[in-house]
Amino acid sequence: MPFIGNQPALSYTSFAKQDFTTSATTSYTLDHPVTNENEIALFINFVRQEPTTAYTASGTTLTLTSATSASDDMYCVFLGKAVQTVNPPSGSVGLSQLTATGTKDATTFLRGDNSFAVPAGGTNTPAFQAYLSSDQTITELADVKIQFDTEFFDTDNCYDNTTNYRFTPNVAGKYLVYTSMRITASADSDMRNTLAMFYKNGSRINYFGTNYRNGNCRIAFCAGSMIVDMNGSSDYLEILAFADTVSGNNPFVDGGSADHAIFGAYKIIE
Repeated sequence: MPFIGNQPALSYTSFAKQDFTTSATTSYTLDHPVTNENEIALFINFVRQEPTTAYTASGTTLTLTSATSASDDMYCVFLGKAVQTVNPPSGSVGLSQLTATGTKDATTFLRGDNSFAVPAGGTNTPAFQAYLSSDQTITELADVKIQFDTEFFDTDNCYDNTTNYRFTPNVAGKYLVYTSMRITASADSDMRNTLAMFYKNGSRINYFGTNYRNGNCRIAFCAGSMIVDMNGSSDYLEILAFADTVSGNNPFVDGGSADHAIFGAYKIIE
């Protein structure tokens, strides 16, 4: 007669048996892990022992209440091999056992909704930092783009250090942008005003500077930072400088050293 009803999910199997080599001890190791002592039937000298009273078991550890001797005959029957669905053995679950969505790697974590995600804020890239490799003259009383032409790093090749000297990130988000520079006049006590300016898409969005009124120094230091929203496609950032001297001679931005004039940015929030 054909089978009627649902096909059984598992085949029938016989109970597993384990024979022990006894000695004067109370501690033995089971071939298969169990949740507790009720999952095995233990026999010593052909007499079945009472669980909990005569022995306890957990995982693969079997502990007797009284020690055996080398002449004892001891074996157990596994009434059901524990699959540890509630308490899996330590280290038994790895990435291959997870069904979570997303990318599993060193930069993500497993969320409560069973998905892998980047920590809040994401990674801090694209990111770059560049410096001015040689002195650059600034036309008096004009906004002049500074040509930061040497890169410390550029994670996503988003900074143009050869033609436009601008940062055009390819990921939308909020970016921390920073710059610092030394602007030098041609003579002592000649510097009057200096500015370092952030430009976005060709328009000034912020500036930092010094004002020496009638001039009382030769070298001015300008530095600042700000957070800028970038669309990840067409938005770009540049740094411009401005200087006004008493004599009217064109000053210059100090270059040639990695700590004289720098420009950098990195993503902080998606």
